[in-house]
Amino acid sequence: MSEYQILTVLAAFAFFYSVVASRLERTPISGPVVYLFVGLACGTYGLGLVDLDVDREMIKRLAEYTLALVLFADSANANLGTLRKVEMIPARLLLIGLPLTIAAGVVTGYFVFDSLTLLEVALLATMLAPTDAALGQAVVTNESVPGSVRESLNVESGLNDGICVPVLLIFLALATGDAAGDEATSLIMKLPLEAIGIGAGVGVVLALVGSSLVTFCGTRGWISGSWTRIPVITLAMFCFALSQWLGGSGFIGAFVGGMLFGGLIKHHKVKEELLAGAEGMGNLMSMLTWFVFGALAFGKGLQDVSWPVILYAVLSLTIVRMLPVMICLVGVKMRLDSKVFLGWFGPRGLASIVFIVIVLEENLPGADTLAAVVTWTVVLSIIAHGVSAVPFANNYAKRVAARQGVV
Repeated sequence: MSEYQILTVLAAFAFFYSVVASRLERTPISGPVVYLFVGLACGTYGLGLVDLDVDREMIKRLAEYTLALVLFADSANANLGTLRKVEMIPARLLLIGLPLTIAAGVVTGYFVFDSLTLLEVALLATMLAPTDAALGQAVVTNESVPGSVRESLNVESGLNDGICVPVLLIFLALATGDAAGDEATSLIMKLPLEAIGIGAGVGVVLALVGSSLVTFCGTRGWISGSWTRIPVITLAMFCFALSQWLGGSGFIGAFVGGMLFGGLIKHHKVKEELLAGAEGMGNLMSMLTWFVFGALAFGKGLQDVSWPVILYAVLSLTIVRMLPVMICLVGVKMRLDSKVFLGWFGPRGLASIVFIVIVLEENLPGADTLAAVVTWTVVLSIIAHGVSAVPFANNYAKRVAARQGVV
């Protein structure tokens, strides 16, 4: 198949979608839903218009870079004033809710899958624990939803994937026999501290340096025209790549860097102009990632479907996610519908794709089952959360407004 044929299909789809994207954002049809099914229709398992020769490593890199850019741009738009008022909500979601979600996933997987070992089930639960910032944009950017809820979801999705990285690597080392005894204990102590500490440190340092340079050069007119949209894209990749290079979590580096960078750029108009390029590039990379996922993984997932796979996927998106959220928010002065809303909007996406590619490289006995479950969970999440985001957010906002702003 000619590479120009593939480029033609991709370019045509990207063009036609881009001219109606803003209109579609106001409907229940989310971008990832469109990307996924158009990719399926055009791919090997559909019309065969696009025969992509893409290996796992390329898919992993594409998803990683997309997620890093989205995390940086989304966190840069965070309202730090609102976040300071509700800091205990995202802290509870990450420190209590996330471990409970992994534990619930392990218990559920133990009873659903006879063919998986306990460590493979633990890997599955960890891969599906982090939520996706990109898939939650319809809610996070909806200003009619209370700021406390939006910022809590934004921070949770921004940090939970980075926190899950060392957990995943520990379970993977145990599953493959690369760590045992004292070595396993050392790994459990070392990896989380390195991943979180190095990632956060890199994000802080680069955000301080980057924001200072952008402010200094911008006020002197050294950044203008099309160049205005380049610094944020490159700074996001700088935070991600340096964190990874030094042994930390690039996702935490990108999120922390973006949040601090956005907080240090005081002029709203300037920040909006700086972030426009990163948001546009993030949208394009998301489109490409989900198109490739639809063309390759979704088609194969349709063939590997079974009732345990679908059952676990559904439970992962509902009880396994929502019950831990409800538990971790016990004692918080928040109405039940707000807690349910926080629990439901935990979409799975890019982080889970990155994680499954990492796990598949180890050729575990249950690899095919793990791949099928992750694929179907992500697909069902894209559909369910994509379709429900706009109407659920609007209905929830109306109820909050009717209560005169009481969350």
